[in-house]
Amino acid sequence: GSKEPQKNELMLKYAGGGGGGGCCCPDKPGVPSFGWRICLAHEFTERRKPFEATDVSLSHMISHLGLGIRYLKWWYRKTRIEKKAPFIDTFNSIPLRQIYGAPLGGFGGGTITRGWRGEFCRWQLNPGMYTYDTVIENQFTVCLRKNGTTVYQQVLSVERPHKLQSWNWGYCGEYAFYHALYPRAWTIYNLPGQNVTLTCRQISPIIPHNYKDTSLPVGVFVWEIENQNEHDLEVSIMFTLRNGTGTKDDQRGGHWNEPFHLDKEESISGVLLHHCTPVNGYTMAISAKHTQSATISHQTDFNPNGLGQDIWTDLLQDGKLDSPPGKSKPTEKGQITAAAVAATCSVPAKNQGVVEFCLAWDMPKIYFGSREKEHARWYTRFFGTHGEAAPALSHYSLANYKQWEQKIDDWQRPILENHQLPDWYKSALFNELYFLSDGGTVWIQVPDDLNITNDFSSQTAGLPPLPKVLKEYGRFAYLEGQEYRMYNTYDVHFYASFALVMLWPKLEISLQYDIAAVVMKEDCTQRIHLMTGRLAKVNTLNVVPHDIGDPDDEPWERVNAYLIHDTADWKDLNLKFVLQVYRDYYLTDDSTYLEDMWPVCQAVMESELKFDTDGDGLIENSGYADQTYDGWAVTGPSAYCGGLWLASVCAMCKMAEILKKDDEYKKYQDILKRGKEAFERLLWNGKYYNYDSSKKCYSNSVMSDQCAGQWFVRACGLGDGEYEVFPKSHIQCALKTIFELNVMSFANGLMGAVNGMRPDGTIDTSSVQSDEVWTGVVYGLAATMIQEGLVNEGFKTAEGAYRTVWEQLGMAFQTPEAYCKKNVYRSLAYMRPLSIWSMQLALNKIHN
Repeated sequence: GSKEPQKNELMLKYAGGGGGGGCCCPDKPGVPSFGWRICLAHEFTERRKPFEATDVSLSHMISHLGLGIRYLKWWYRKTRIEKKAPFIDTFNSIPLRQIYGAPLGGFGGGTITRGWRGEFCRWQLNPGMYTYDTVIENQFTVCLRKNGTTVYQQVLSVERPHKLQSWNWGYCGEYAFYHALYPRAWTIYNLPGQNVTLTCRQISPIIPHNYKDTSLPVGVFVWEIENQNEHDLEVSIMFTLRNGTGTKDDQRGGHWNEPFHLDKEESISGVLLHHCTPVNGYTMAISAKHTQSATISHQTDFNPNGLGQDIWTDLLQDGKLDSPPGKSKPTEKGQITAAAVAATCSVPAKNQGVVEFCLAWDMPKIYFGSREKEHARWYTRFFGTHGEAAPALSHYSLANYKQWEQKIDDWQRPILENHQLPDWYKSALFNELYFLSDGGTVWIQVPDDLNITNDFSSQTAGLPPLPKVLKEYGRFAYLEGQEYRMYNTYDVHFYASFALVMLWPKLEISLQYDIAAVVMKEDCTQRIHLMTGRLAKVNTLNVVPHDIGDPDDEPWERVNAYLIHDTADWKDLNLKFVLQVYRDYYLTDDSTYLEDMWPVCQAVMESELKFDTDGDGLIENSGYADQTYDGWAVTGPSAYCGGLWLASVCAMCKMAEILKKDDEYKKYQDILKRGKEAFERLLWNGKYYNYDSSKKCYSNSVMSDQCAGQWFVRACGLGDGEYEVFPKSHIQCALKTIFELNVMSFANGLMGAVNGMRPDGTIDTSSVQSDEVWTGVVYGLAATMIQEGLVNEGFKTAEGAYRTVWEQLGMAFQTPEAYCKKNVYRSLAYMRPLSIWSMQLALNKIHN
């Protein structure tokens, strides 16, 4: 429209400021040169729908009829009788809302996501459980005063809600834009007709190799005010917040608010909002920092369901709030309460001012859905478990956020200033990290008497009852996806783990000890698995679990929430454990970890050896979807599992060499030699590795993930000399074939790599997953290409996935597991895309 130049001009003027790394001018207000940027008036034209049962073709429906009937019965029992949420709910997928921006908060203390238009719209305070209510009264409002009179007062929101109608809503989105470079985000508002520009900088304390501040449940908002007028202005920013998250819980009664003031080196004032529920109660705090130029006022409580006249007029009269003393009365049943804090400063003509706010939330002790055990969140190690930490958290954040930003700059700057890296990649690399905090993440303290082995010491050999890393760095878990509610889903963590091991290695090591402990335990409870309808154990000894449990149950205590397949028979989980153990050791040099994990690696490899039914050194798949592609059947020796098997055998050789285990070294060398020969003979067709050996119509499909074994081999610094697993020429040729067919022959090369492609350049539609693009697989494939010197191809492949998700489909900060060429996507806000950090590992190696 005619206002298009306005927004472009605003974006151009403010790009390259804002103190972010890679800036032209760190002192001027503005945003970094790189990141994800969008005008607040933007509308996405493409609106996709979630994959549902109706999207399954007739032939696939017939072949999965039993699964459908069993799932329906299970779903009914779960939702109607047990009154619980299913771990995957195919009947109630989250509808796509193209609204999300960078989440607030560190790891494991809960997260609150703001939309790119400024709304507070996604909540995860109860561990692992999400609600998606936009709480419209949670807003920032600006008031401008000249010569003692208010000349402009506006809610900084484009919305026009049906309540609080005394407020001035409907800010023109053309006059604002949003910019995200996680863990920070900027919104620039050019106030129409006022000659004033506001920049809101949102900061979460996500700092690599920092295990204190990164856990804090806080977000800081720094407002920079530019007065371009010839006259002085008094400017107030008011922050309003509901006591609650937008659910019916907010109306249960008994919630109350109270003002607080904390005076140390820095002085802050604000309001505490106590949310009193029988389980997982919490306190939220909104506060602002007193400075020489900024004065703070507050309103302890107001009714957000009314017209909002009182609080609007209160600010309008003098740019300040009344600041009544004392606490509010507890709410009655059916009543909602909210609070406000305002920061007011004088901004001279042609000058700038700053006000600083903090939002903190304190839910120190948590119960999961089963309500069996109480857990203390990790941040309580530093701020206490009594539920009184919100003032201290707020003060600490407002006193330290500048140091956080310096550390974030130091981390991001070398990547942002590397001119050889494409701009989109710089956005993708940092913004995809959102999932480490907003993946339903929990990070808890472990009790002193915890024994992770449960006295299975006879079998666990080297596994200590309470590993030092768990004691010193806590226990960490994140969901497979916000819609696929299982913690530390291991076949997917294999891809995502690069982000963790490169940036917070202690959390990766801790997670691995938890997985190792489950390998050494057994849960003989029999249950029906939905794919086959057969009974099988919940957890089998000497086998890597699928996941660590459901947050709506009791994670760590009861594992394997996934009950579609009996994953004890899956071919990839054990191999992915062995590969991660060696990869983690290679990147951290933690020899205690390697020694502790070696017996566990031996145990899972012994379990895996039984899948080599013909003794040729190569495992066989069992004719169903027995690996991470759990809807794509595979039979006999296969490129994906066979390649992972050989890579794992190679890693076992290397670990045996380091640990001086000569007999094991010889054993695995012999298997590797025979397995390599069988793999090449049975699967190499001269151009790429066949999907499998089934002789079915799809067995010679081109799988985009066929080089997953080589990806990890190279990431572990192996792949040459006696540790060469796959011939270099074959890997090169296979990757070029994938690039030509799965990438460039799919959607004009603009959507990443499709999972399965036929040799003639048509999409493989033989399964419900072969015609999907998996974002995290695309990033891993791109890393594999970069490792093998196909750098341009790698970037081109990954760019398609990033631009599709973030720019075309409006799925920022909710990257899905999968999307098809047209119409559908599957599983929003998913773990696997964190694999983009394997691209950075590959680039680091080239650089070094």
